[in-house]
Amino acid sequence: MTTIDRAADMALVLPPIRDEFELLSVVEPAANAEIPLPLHVQIFQSTVVRRLIVVGILGAFWEAYATYLDNALMMPRLSEVIVALVSSLVSGSLAMRVMMTLKVLMIGYSAGLLAAATLTILASTTRFGSDVLSTLTSMFNPLPAVALLPLALLWFGLGMGSLVFVIINSVLWAVALSTHTGFQSVSETLRMAGRCFGLGGLSLVAEILIPAALPSILAGLKIGWAFAWRTLIAAELVFGVSSGQGGLGWFIYENRNNLETANVFAGLLCVILIGLFVESVIFRTIERRTVRRWGMQKF
Repeated sequence: MTTIDRAADMALVLPPIRDEFELLSVVEPAANAEIPLPLHVQIFQSTVVRRLIVVGILGAFWEAYATYLDNALMMPRLSEVIVALVSSLVSGSLAMRVMMTLKVLMIGYSAGLLAAATLTILASTTRFGSDVLSTLTSMFNPLPAVALLPLALLWFGLGMGSLVFVIINSVLWAVALSTHTGFQSVSETLRMAGRCFGLGGLSLVAEILIPAALPSILAGLKIGWAFAWRTLIAAELVFGVSSGQGGLGWFIYENRNNLETANVFAGLLCVILIGLFVESVIFRTIERRTVRRWGMQKF
């Protein structure tokens, strides 16, 4: 058989060659595809925006009620209070009082945290320390720190020592109780895992208990901060001259005696703004970088 004959036979066997064509597939969108939210919904999902809305509503009610009352001695307008606040800050009188108050607060708060950490570590490592902490907490935690003002004046005199003493009492028991409760809530499995790696005593507290109980510890720190802040302002309202200088509470007290109601509200507004800053910026940043990042707390 010749080559031509073999090629003719193969041509009869092979299928015919067709023109190439492309089938365009229609891809339907997935059922769970993300659809961008409207702009107003995205804005409202911001915590800062929602808080600003709440503050704006309260400010509008304040301004409207003060305008209706029309008595600057009883209730000045919000605009007047803001003007008084800015004027006091620019003149330096209020800024100096705020710095004095924050200085005393940091000293007392740090000393209270140190004392709370010492008691909590003893309670977590020894049975006797746990009994001591439980007994002292039951005795002194219900006692208002302001009730210790007469003793503070008697023991430490009219100065920073008295203020620091009442701040330590307001911080110590709240932080120690929350921290100890957080340590007790740590599962035995985690404790046993730490012991398997040779941890014990302070190393077990630092490597296992503190990270596991950090949400409770942060809650205690926030409670202790709130107690310390309002206790200090109340103490300064009573005997607020410390080392020859008055604090923010004394600024409020002086302006109340002088019937400068706008300055009184300016001092109170300053107290609120500092509290909002510490709560919304400092503690929220710590939570975002620790317990929320670790999945231990819901957003």
